[in-house]
Amino acid sequence: MRVNVTVNGSEETVDDVWEGESLLYMLRERMGLPGSKNACEQGECGSCTVYLDGVPACACLVAAGQAEGREVRTVEGLAEGQPGDERLDPVQQAFVEAGAVQCGFCTPGLIVQSHDLIERNPAPSDAEIREALAGNLCRCTGYEKILDAVRLAARRKATHP
Repeated sequence: MRVNVTVNGSEETVDDVWEGESLLYMLRERMGLPGSKNACEQGECGSCTVYLDGVPACACLVAAGQAEGREVRTVEGLAEGQPGDERLDPVQQAFVEAGAVQCGFCTPGLIVQSHDLIERNPAPSDAEIREALAGNLCRCTGYEKILDAVRLAARRKATHP
């Protein structure tokens, strides 16, 4: 099957997609976008979170064919600029600065979900941050550095919209 999809602002055509293939597999293995991670394959961990038509979705639960004619934005698509000359999105930069990255496996999903939260609510409370990230599991941290990163990104967005 052929899938026509807009990924990170670029119109793409992906050939030879099999019927049971996930959007996650298509992004990682066919399109060379390894940012979204393949962890649970059941939509339980959030490591594969991407935007699908502007709404966060677990790419492991979306059939690649369901992306036909739709818009996907991955963690790679949050950075601005051309490959090799990108500027990290403020959420990505805050995760780096706050030390919220350990093994990095959960990080892409946490960043996409945090980005969405801050877009919807530029000044989230700790309870709102925790609720927004409840579907994203991290096995390395106690989450405090992740919360610090979201708070930092929200503060920066508030002062530099």
